[in-house]
Formats: sequence, structure tokens, C-alpha cells
Amino acid sequence: MRIHLIDGTYELFRHFYAVPSAVAADKTEVGATRGLLRSLVAMLRQDDVTHVGIAFDHVIESFRNDLFAGYKTGEGIDPKLWAQFPLAEQVSRALGLVVWPMVEFEADDAMASAAHKFSASDSVDQILLCSRDKDLAQCVRGTRVVMLDRMNKRTIGERQVIEKWGVGPGSIPDWLALVGDAADGFPGIPRWGAKSASQVLAAYGTIEAIPADEAEWSVKVRGAKPLAENLRQMSREAALYKTLATLRTDVPIPQSVTDMRWRGADRKQLTAVCEQIGEGGVLERVQWKP
Repeated sequence: MRIHLIDGTYELFRHFYAVPSAVAADKTEVGATRGLLRSLVAMLRQDDVTHVGIAFDHVIESFRNDLFAGYKTGEGIDPKLWAQFPLAEQVSRALGLVVWPMVEFEADDAMASAAHKFSASDSVDQILLCSRDKDLAQCVRGTRVVMLDRMNKRTIGERQVIEKWGVGPGSIPDWLALVGDAADGFPGIPRWGAKSASQVLAAYGTIEAIPADEAEWSVKVRGAKPLAENLRQMSREAALYKTLATLRTDVPIPQSVTDMRWRGADRKQLTAVCEQIGEGGVLERVQWKP
């Protein structure tokens, strides 16, 4: 059995910027929601897609905003995109998917927690994190928990994580803390770039294990002295950024593996929402709940 965990926020953003605008009868923008619906229907028609959950950022802010004032907020999000989040959740429920709308936590946290919980079950062969978000790379475990780039039909396991970022999944939060993450709003440590962070973390694994004195480093890194000095001076910031980058695995996920099984769409709900967004063409391609 395989469990597909979908990053609904990523998917909605992707479709908003990739598909043409579409307006419903009430003049609201629904193009991204229609794109998401078509994408999910196509996915659910695949024989190996049997157990599915989807997570959304019901609100953009989370507990991380209480930890760091500069963390990402909903400011700057196109109102036409933001207004489609409730509708996207409605579409997902009508399709019969397990939906996790996050408020205190983020969608990535829900996916990380679900992967952590369900990977402990002997009945689960593989968990696929359907997203290209680099934060989720920290959840990868061998070939059992992997990322799935649905656009490019590419699976990212542990070997691919190391090839792409130069470190294993467990070091991704440390790598992000050093390099920074503009999408999430924290800057990283000055002078630390992708290459230097990969070189040092490949040797030590975590920020905490990096010797304070660069003379003790077992790897030769260009500009080691200022790198070490900046890390010493900003050790508290580095620890905070690592906390921000670390996905939570303790989000309450009430569903069991059995609950994750997709049993078909709700005919009444899906018909109504398709009428609302003007996307009735998918109805003939949907498997209905008995």
C-alpha cells in the first residue's frame, strides 16, 4: 500500500500561476481551484493511488510567527489566490479526500506528522510527499518516505536529496538555517552559502556539532575563518532558524491508515461545487462513493 500526501497550498499556488484565469457566475476568480480539481481527478484515476490526504494552510501564519517576527505572512499574496483557499478545501472534501486545514501549524507540518505516523505501520509500503517544497526533504527516509514531483514525474528519495543539497535529509533544517530561506522569511547566517553549508554539514551533520574553531574543521572550506566567526557570533540566531526550518511531527493526525483509503467522491457535494465553479466536465471522469 502507498499513501499519497498532497501539499494543497503548493498545488493551489502552482495552478494560480500556471493556468488561465477563470471566473465563476458570481464573478469570483476560480481558475486555480478548477486547475486543482482537474489535477486531483486525474491523480485519483491512477491505479496505485488508493490512500490520500491533502493539507492546506487554512491561514498563512503559524506558531513560527510567534518565534520570529520576520517569518512569512499572508502579506503580498494575491487576494484572488487567497480567496480560493476555502473553495479548494471544499473541492477536496467533495472528492472524498482526507483534508487537513492547518491553523496553528503549517501544511508541511501536517504532511510530516502524517508521514511519521503512517510510516510506522507495517501495512504501508511507501509514503509519497507530493510536493517540490525543499522543506519536506527532511522527511525523506530511504525509498520508504519520498517526495514526488508530480509535474516532472520524478521521485526524490534519500540518494536524490544528497545529490541535490549535498547533505542527508536529517541535515536539511541545519542547511536551511545556515543558508536561509527567502520563501519562509529568515535570512540565514552571513557568508554561508549552499556550497559551504553542504561541505561542513556533510562532515558534521548538525550545526551543534560544528567545531567553533575553524582550525578544528576536518574539511577545507573557502573562507572558513569568517564563516566560523559569523556562526559563533550568531549561534542563537542559527538555533532559531533551525527551529523555524524543522517540520513538526506531533501535529494531531486522528486518521488511521484505514481511514486514509479513498472510497470515491460525494456525488451531491461535488456536483454542487462543480456547478459553482463552472467545471462540470470532470464529473464524468470521477469515481463515486458507493
